[in-house]
Amino acid sequence: MTYLKSSPAQTLTAFVDGVGLLGPGLVSWAQGREQFKGSAPYQPVRCVLPAPMALPQAERRRAGAVVKVALGVSEEAIAASGLEAASLISVFSSSSGDAVNCHEICSALASSDRLISPTRFHNSVHNAASGYWSISSSSMASSSVLCARDASFAAGLLEAMTLVATEQIPVLLVAYDTDYPEPLHSTRPIPDTFGLALVLAPCRSERSQAQWTLEPGDCLTALPADRLADAALEKMRTDIPAARCLPLLWSTARQRSSRVVLDYLEGLQLTLQVAP
Repeated sequence: MTYLKSSPAQTLTAFVDGVGLLGPGLVSWAQGREQFKGSAPYQPVRCVLPAPMALPQAERRRAGAVVKVALGVSEEAIAASGLEAASLISVFSSSSGDAVNCHEICSALASSDRLISPTRFHNSVHNAASGYWSISSSSMASSSVLCARDASFAAGLLEAMTLVATEQIPVLLVAYDTDYPEPLHSTRPIPDTFGLALVLAPCRSERSQAQWTLEPGDCLTALPADRLADAALEKMRTDIPAARCLPLLWSTARQRSSRVVLDYLEGLQLTLQVAP
């Protein structure tokens, strides 16, 4: 991330050609967009995870919440973009990975029988969702997997927009978090599952929904992050790290030219310019 502060690199610009959204009270980008525009009320209800039908049956049985949310939002975003899934390079970003699987492994290790199933073991790695994605999409394109705790969404966005600018090809960004059961929940109190997928492209197309721009030297700021007027949405933004994206989605849904400040590192926020 020091690259953006120290290098006279080009402006990073990306066009949003597809969005996938899933979270508490959010079943899709189409529905969420209407809520962000004020056309429909937001009702905070438990997130419902879709079955990962794109996976073969054996892998589908092994898929946990992280895989379900990551694949669900990815499929929605890619369908909106009109691109071939297998052609997209990708960036996956999560603050915690598979929280439920972590809980089950810790429970097994704390028991008298410390054997861990192979399924639990291979789902424990942070790039599990990316691996399942490559299976479901038959993709052999490169994939980056990031973790920056509460800054994970902003870190993933920086990575994806840098790839769009340097490679001049569309990039899939997937950000997601799931909730820990107790007793880990008391230490890491993420209340529910949230996922966002974006297909970011280097050029405007008929499917583009917004233009996002990062200016080197101006994108990292000490300004406070933008807050949401809706109390329930604001609580979700602060409670779930991946939901730090909500001010950006709110501005994109309303088709306004604006500056959006997102939570990033402590004392250092990420600023984007948004245009319809």
